[in-house]
Amino acid sequence: MSSLVFLTDDAAHDLEGLYDYIETHDAAEKADYVLDKIEETFSTLVDNPERGTYPKELLAVGLREYRELYFKPYRIIYRIIGKHVYVMVIADGRRDMQSLLQRRLLQA
Repeated sequence: MSSLVFLTDDAAHDLEGLYDYIETHDAAEKADYVLDKIEETFSTLVDNPERGTYPKELLAVGLREYRELYFKPYRIIYRIIGKHVYVMVIADGRRDMQSLLQRRLLQA
């Protein structure tokens, strides 16, 4: 059974920020490529939302409500609620993910 995948406002802002950064520091074609690949990655959740792993930063605090996929180095963190998948965070995995996830997910 297919799920519906939604981007939260935060995740949409993450995508915009990534695109703008890559476009500014590399090229628009590269930004288009990365954006397309990230979208392809999270669109695979329609058919198999539970395929992602648990983010290690969240497992460390006992949370198993979120999962993640990669389009390296980018991490796509999402939550499954019923038949819906909510993409919560799209971030470069080289960032301080512990702080980002704590600020974005745990204090929300």
